[in-house]
Amino acid sequence: MDGEFRTSFVREPGALRHHPALVLNADYRPLSYYPLSLWPWQEAIKAAWLERVDIVAEYDVAVHSPSTTIRIPSVVVLRDYVKPQRRVAFTRFNLFLRDEFRCQYCGSRGELTFDHVVPRARGGVTSWENVVAACARCNLRKGARSPARAGMSLRRPPRRPSAEELRNIGRKFPPNHLHETWMDFLYWDAELEV
Repeated sequence: MDGEFRTSFVREPGALRHHPALVLNADYRPLSYYPLSLWPWQEAIKAAWLERVDIVAEYDVAVHSPSTTIRIPSVVVLRDYVKPQRRVAFTRFNLFLRDEFRCQYCGSRGELTFDHVVPRARGGVTSWENVVAACARCNLRKGARSPARAGMSLRRPPRRPSAEELRNIGRKFPPNHLHETWMDFLYWDAELEV
């Protein structure tokens, strides 16, 4: 058997690479909602073996060594609490998340770019308070003018979001795959229907 094939098979067994573990903080909340805090199954097993996490739920799939069989964790909780970040980094992703992946002029969810409300050519700065998500069509239409001069209006004025706000917005965008063992931990703090 080819050595390279054997090595890649051992590192990435096809049937198992699709079993990520949901990572919860010590308070049983996900470290992040968007992107959802997930570890590859190998990292989850390693952390459990090193006693850094407790396994809360498992898949019906196991991995084997010559002397041990371990079921793959589907939910793990950190033993030590990780304090959430208070400061939100000004990144393209966080800006799009703040604006819920919508153009702040027309509301479309198409291919987004970002726009300076007060154009840089007119002294506008690149900051939370002056940059919004915009589709290419609206960005081109507005150009180097203010929204008022371009006959456009903002859906919401731009502002600096808090870390908690971004976490809550991120909960609106679940990933494509949610394992059933994760559901009790992803929406446990949602308001119950009466």
